[in-house]
Amino acid sequence: MAPRPAMRFGGPMRILVLGGTVFLSHAVAAEAVERGHDVTCAARGTSGTVPDGATLVRWDRADDVPAELTGATFDAVVDVSRIPSHVRRAVAAFPDAHWTFVSTINVYAESTTVGGTPATLPLLDPVETDEDPASGPEVYGAMKVACENLVRAGVAAAFVVRPGLIVGPGDPSGRFTYWPARFADAARDGRPVLVPEPVDGPVQLVDVRDLAAWVVTAAEHRTTGDFDAVCPPAPRSELLAAVADGVGAHPELVPVAPEVLAEHDVRPWMGPRSLPFWAGDLADEGFMTHDVTTSLAAGLATRPFAETARDTLAWLRATPDATVTGLTRAEEQEVLAAVRSRD
Repeated sequence: MAPRPAMRFGGPMRILVLGGTVFLSHAVAAEAVERGHDVTCAARGTSGTVPDGATLVRWDRADDVPAELTGATFDAVVDVSRIPSHVRRAVAAFPDAHWTFVSTINVYAESTTVGGTPATLPLLDPVETDEDPASGPEVYGAMKVACENLVRAGVAAAFVVRPGLIVGPGDPSGRFTYWPARFADAARDGRPVLVPEPVDGPVQLVDVRDLAAWVVTAAEHRTTGDFDAVCPPAPRSELLAAVADGVGAHPELVPVAPEVLAEHDVRPWMGPRSLPFWAGDLADEGFMTHDVTTSLAAGLATRPFAETARDTLAWLRATPDATVTGLTRAEEQEVLAAVRSRD
């Protein structure tokens, strides 16, 4: 990992993490505590615990700011919300802090531009609703655009980061987790692993720990601007090779064409009977090809894929009830048998 620059503040800050109990917000709070900052996590406290060393203030963000936070001052605020009214309320309460708002690459209105950046890609029109964005990534992205706008308009300094797929230990989605788990399966049973064509299609992701470290560093330096938060694009074959190295398993990989996968009802991205991290028809040419030169220059440092795969598998083995989405091993082998019977 790249060395961290000396913090601009020169000493501990008071940081408010809106959340702090699950995945990214928990990782941010843990990173800030590790660096010696005074960390308060504002959350309902029903989804998990805050890191050791952080203080929990219970706050259902559909309600007014709790008395424990009214009038409090913070040097930095980190928010991961997707609900505009929640963001509006928090911005009004803490406008003088440096704000990190964690958005999403789903804010972009098109995915055809190869090498797109926040400066070149158009955004969706904002949607201000408090309804859960169950209508798909476009509604989710449009709500995040509204949240971004509220932050920029209402705070002293805004750092807006737009992650793609966030991966690593603690991942509640199970998408990346599928691959270390499947390679470990192959190491046990000696059977091949199905992979989607094109094997060199571009992929981008970010390890949750790298994103958390960048968020805290940005707060320390009062970094501002809009940035994509993913690694530079890499071919899927490179990612899979790194997963193999990280897991210590090098199974036979069998590429299968998208049209054949569709014939066998294999779905893209996530969920039952899916190949996670395969975009399929969901993606255009520019999907997962974002140019992150400015993000790297602004302090984002990404670790090797193999390290993420190794640590994800270790977490999975220590967490038997962790989510792993995608094809079961039996379903995968059924598809491979059907494909090979046609050859």
